[in-house]
Amino acid sequence: MADNNITTRWSNFQPSKALWFWSCAGTAVVVMILGFTAGGWVTGGSARQMAETAAEEARTELAASVCVEKFMSGPNAGAQLAELKEADSWSRDDFVADGGWVTLAGMEEPVDGSAELCADKLAEMEAPTTTADGSGTAGG
Repeated sequence: MADNNITTRWSNFQPSKALWFWSCAGTAVVVMILGFTAGGWVTGGSARQMAETAAEEARTELAASVCVEKFMSGPNAGAQLAELKEADSWSRDDFVADGGWVTLAGMEEPVDGSAELCADKLAEMEAPTTTADGSGTAGG
């Protein structure tokens, strides 16, 4: 009787070309499935879309930050802020856009979403305090 222990059988095993092919193909499929589901891989189109979304969000955030700075450094910032806070939440972005604070230099139209974000940031701020030299500083 032949020796049938596992090491002998493993030593004598000679896979066919078909077994090698299907083993490699199956491994490649499993690696791709794991890579795209758990490994964080994305297609080129998905990466491009994520980059465009991140760039648009960054533009909106930058424009809103500039808007807040322009708003708070303008004349009567305290009164304007009080008026903004008294306005209905859905009309605050129109208040900011109509005031011209959200339109950046060299642009005819504000960046999409920046007026709403600017209005939200301003609504969260406290009224500016006046320093001894008469200039206002934003609280918040």
